[in-house]
Amino acid sequence: MILEEIKKQVETALNELIAVSKLEDGDIIVIGCSSSEVNNEKIGTASSEEIGKVIFDTAKKITDQHKLILAAQSCEHLNRSLVIEKEAAKENRYPIINAVPHLHAGGSFATAAYHGMENPVLVETIQAKAGLDIGQTFIGMHLIPVVVPVRLSVKNIGSAILSAARTRPKSIGGERARYDEALS
Repeated sequence: MILEEIKKQVETALNELIAVSKLEDGDIIVIGCSSSEVNNEKIGTASSEEIGKVIFDTAKKITDQHKLILAAQSCEHLNRSLVIEKEAAKENRYPIINAVPHLHAGGSFATAAYHGMENPVLVETIQAKAGLDIGQTFIGMHLIPVVVPVRLSVKNIGSAILSAARTRPKSIGGERARYDEALS
């Protein structure tokens, strides 16, 4: 079944990303997802509730196990705003915006997140420490500089191109500086 394969791909990719990203409890991980691309269609043209839900459910389970905060990026019709738990928005002082994602304005993944989180809200932007981009949805705007690409064993989720990234603190000081390799 295609949904079971998608679930396995998301599990593998997310676990690999978490393993190399040096994340701590309470860190934010952002996921952008085009279910159309996963289903071998052009982004924004064939949203699938089932695909969005299986990806969200899988990602939520894994992020909860690792005590991470999941942020689900919506589509361009909601300006790539993010679904996040209200508690996390308040703790990080992210202003809450008024929108409710649905299948054709927000996308299936953000819609699944909105209906699957305990107390969901939308925020305009975040500062995540790592992320998965499923189908070239451009999550980079929601990652803390400096972004470092992560090569995963999983190259696609369904038919969608998969990209992953982690972040690291900026290295400053030039050639005389010494750096803490544990932070890189």
